[in-house]
Amino acid sequence: VNPVSRPWDSQEAGPECQAWTGTLLLGTCLLYCARASMPICTVSMSQDFGWNKKEAGIVLSSFFWGYCLTQVVGGHLGDRIGGEKVILLSASAWGSITAVTPLLAHLGSAHLAFMTFSRILMGLLQGVYFPALTSLLSQKVRESERAFTYSTVGAGSQFGTLLTGAVGSLLLEWCSWQSVFYFSGSLTLLWVWYVYRYLLSEKDLVPASGVLAPGLLVSRHNRVPWRRLFRKPAVWAAVFSQLSAACSFFVLLSWLPTFFRETFPDAKGWIFNVVPWLVAIPASVFSGFLSDHLINQGYRAITVRKLMQGMGLGLSSIFALCLGHTSSFCESVVFASASICLQTFNHSGISVNIQDLAPSCAGFLFGVANTAGALAGVVGVCLGGYLIETTGSWTCLFNLVAIISNLGLCTFLVFGQARRVDLSPTREDL
Repeated sequence: VNPVSRPWDSQEAGPECQAWTGTLLLGTCLLYCARASMPICTVSMSQDFGWNKKEAGIVLSSFFWGYCLTQVVGGHLGDRIGGEKVILLSASAWGSITAVTPLLAHLGSAHLAFMTFSRILMGLLQGVYFPALTSLLSQKVRESERAFTYSTVGAGSQFGTLLTGAVGSLLLEWCSWQSVFYFSGSLTLLWVWYVYRYLLSEKDLVPASGVLAPGLLVSRHNRVPWRRLFRKPAVWAAVFSQLSAACSFFVLLSWLPTFFRETFPDAKGWIFNVVPWLVAIPASVFSGFLSDHLINQGYRAITVRKLMQGMGLGLSSIFALCLGHTSSFCESVVFASASICLQTFNHSGISVNIQDLAPSCAGFLFGVANTAGALAGVVGVCLGGYLIETTGSWTCLFNLVAIISNLGLCTFLVFGQARRVDLSPTREDL
């Protein structure tokens, strides 16, 4: 018999909910600290190793080659053994890889091959994180609190990129690019030690099983209803919209630092590496608050999810387009900040919609969707580098982001739903 636990409730289980929300926020932050270390250091590493744009694009995109392979595995394991365990094990591994990246770079003369290999390995290890997180939250958080919790934890992605952008820029100026990897890797390992020491081994705050809401048991040992899920247009709409959101974000995350360094070489790195992500943090939390508030006011969940996606994919792409049509540094920072800021609304849109559709196997379904997004990220980041190298212009990169974003938005607006599709026909919500 599987043990049953109540969902996190802000009134009845405040300390538990707050402890894990804060811990997962920090974990997401460190995930992106490690992930953003390479984009921040790309220009310096290219100078040291003689990489051109195409070679830099190969290194940057190679992360997604590994990232796409472990999404479904991470979600499935999260659904079965507990997302918190999957997250802790993977974090210990990716923290170690990040810390030793400078050593790998100097193992031999094949710098490009070693860095490509290390990024693939990083992708494999980090690929399990968000599917496992989605599995954990879908089973522990109620629908009326889901968007705020997910967007708060998701704000760690902006905070982590901000932290690496700020500290990394200073470390690049004062020390060397190697110090950026030492910094983010050691922080991750410290977080792993804290979680293992104080949250899992002693208190074990997150049980192996959970319930989504009173009376609704989510079994980790149920088989995934493959056929039922993928016969639903809403599932395909969710997958394609997540693909678009992930690909657009990955392209901007990978290439924005290089865009600012080359377009505005005299500008201070901490400004363009910090401001967009600093603004995005409160925007992410606000989007979750707004989404849950609208649902509590009686608006249909799908209406709210589509509104969030309209902001996260549609409006954000307009500001991305503006980046390719300005020569002003201040305007570029404003446009980049607005685009990244609005992309955080995806946390309260498609990311939560996957949990609406299939809470019993949300980790698996998110893994499928994010696998598609990672594959698109490989193509998008590589294609971006190719377009920049061949055209000599950054405009085509931002046009690519806008096209991808709006394709995903249109699909979700037409086919998106928020009713459960993981139940048998006799139990399916009508």
